[in-house]
Amino acid sequence: MTSIAILTPDPADEGFRSRWREVFERLAAPLRERGMAVEGPAWTESLERYDLVLPLLAWGYHRAGRQWLEAVARWEREGVRVRNGPSVLRWNADKKYLGRLAERGAPVAPTIYVERLSEEALARAAERFGTDCLIAKPQVSAGAWQTIRWTPGTPAAEGPQGAAMIQPYLPLIETEGEISLIYLAGAFSHAIRKLPQPGDFRVQPEYDGIIAAYRPSQDECAAAEAILRAAGEPLLYARVDLVRDLSGRPVLMELELVEPDLYLGFDARAAAAFAEAVQAASSGENLGFQR
Repeated sequence: MTSIAILTPDPADEGFRSRWREVFERLAAPLRERGMAVEGPAWTESLERYDLVLPLLAWGYHRAGRQWLEAVARWEREGVRVRNGPSVLRWNADKKYLGRLAERGAPVAPTIYVERLSEEALARAAERFGTDCLIAKPQVSAGAWQTIRWTPGTPAAEGPQGAAMIQPYLPLIETEGEISLIYLAGAFSHAIRKLPQPGDFRVQPEYDGIIAAYRPSQDECAAAEAILRAAGEPLLYARVDLVRDLSGRPVLMELELVEPDLYLGFDARAAAAFAEAVQAASSGENLGFQR
């Protein structure tokens, strides 16, 4: 029987008290239906005994960045079959990857990187972007952790405490939402739209984001495909999070390749597609992006 590990939060991290268990069951159920044995070890545990390891619920790894990179290196040395692969798990953990994707022609929200957030850095970014409403977040982060919306006069103390990234606030997120396109084994599977609560900008379920199934437009699909081509690596799973910029163009906010919620419950075919992709990966089939 094929043994699958879906990595879960470190019990010592606050992520262990999150909603990961319900998401784990949505991921595990279609795999078990296909005869796979599924376990949920913490990402800090030994993984050599599994046929395939999926980091999909390694929530909280961003609060232990060095430990995460050490774990990825250990899996690589030990020959653990982890998908997405070690290279992806390294570069996708630091949001400086947005700059590299932009250099390769992907449509990415304008971003400035700073070693430490300050009022001066925010003021310079506002001048450069031509808007006095900004978003600041840590370069290594997840789930809107330490993410703030800033305007002149707003204190930045609750924002990133270390290396940070600054982007223009894109107000269409309030009315059109963030569009997430999910790809499995290189093929488009399904999409959702996430809207924030009135007055908020955070769309995650932890902030009561309003989530619904969604049919992406032609320009959203084209943007997602350009982003995946720029990533340039085979991917078992990918979630492309888009928001329309100040000109109305869909741009990348984040390319989630480590531990994204795949929102399998929002499409009738998604669970089966996920199981099929995992089964193929466990048997050694090559992954790829299908244009």
